[in-house]
Amino acid sequence: MTTILGINVFALLGQLLVGLINGSFYALLALGLAIIFGLLRIINFAQGALYMLGAFLAWLGLQQLGLNYWLALVLVPLAVGAIGILMERTLIRPIAGQDHLYSLLLTFGVALILQGAFNHWFGSSGQSYPIPDALKGGNNLGFMYLPTYRGWIILVSLVVCLATWWTIEKTRLGAYLRAGTENPQLLQGFGVNVPVMISLTFGFGVGLAGLAGVLAAPVYSVSADMGANLLIVVFAIVVIGGMGSIGGAILTGLAMGVIEGLTKYFYPQASSTVIFMVMVLVLLFKPAGLFGKEA
Repeated sequence: MTTILGINVFALLGQLLVGLINGSFYALLALGLAIIFGLLRIINFAQGALYMLGAFLAWLGLQQLGLNYWLALVLVPLAVGAIGILMERTLIRPIAGQDHLYSLLLTFGVALILQGAFNHWFGSSGQSYPIPDALKGGNNLGFMYLPTYRGWIILVSLVVCLATWWTIEKTRLGAYLRAGTENPQLLQGFGVNVPVMISLTFGFGVGLAGLAGVLAAPVYSVSADMGANLLIVVFAIVVIGGMGSIGGAILTGLAMGVIEGLTKYFYPQASSTVIFMVMVLVLLFKPAGLFGKEA
């Protein structure tokens, strides 16, 4: 039986799968934003552009250098992270301590420059990136057909998100990172190089965007505009979860992807706005976000 109470079960599960895949990307990008804001108090509006950069670096590596998917999965996040470190040291550090609006406007300008440059070089039409042979095909789960690569995206996203949460919340390194936010002078007195720690943290946060870009390349068309609209959604997710909440970013990213998938089945017209409607409701009743702390 495929229909229960007028609901096509297979179609519903298919939309939930699409929502969970989107939620995996939301979680990775939101996690990067939450780390950068929660630990460094920097609003990084270039996260979407760096996600796009990760996808393009994977595609260019394949086209120009013969760099396969597995190498790209390791090297591209490192390259994007290195670009992030350079960006933090040369652009963001000089305005450290200023109002958050300055970092928002600066990173927004960086995003526009990257998007404009890649639009000029490669045009607005998308580029295709092949799924690696080892991840082609799919598995029949009985109630639905799960493409192997989609399952891989969900698995990698969950592993990376959980490992990051555990590192920040449960280890000494995470304690240093949180202490660096609260009292950097005291931490410096204990021999920790706080400026280097800040650069590496920023690099890791944008490296997550690069990783999401590599994962997205075989699924979505690689184009200069691929990160622009996604960024607005991801910022809404970070607000819903609570600005700076690591666990909130992960859980909310996955949950909003599923809610978006359900909305596409029951009321498709609202699927592009449902996340923003949830954000409005959350801000009305809990301005700090679902997992955030009141100032």
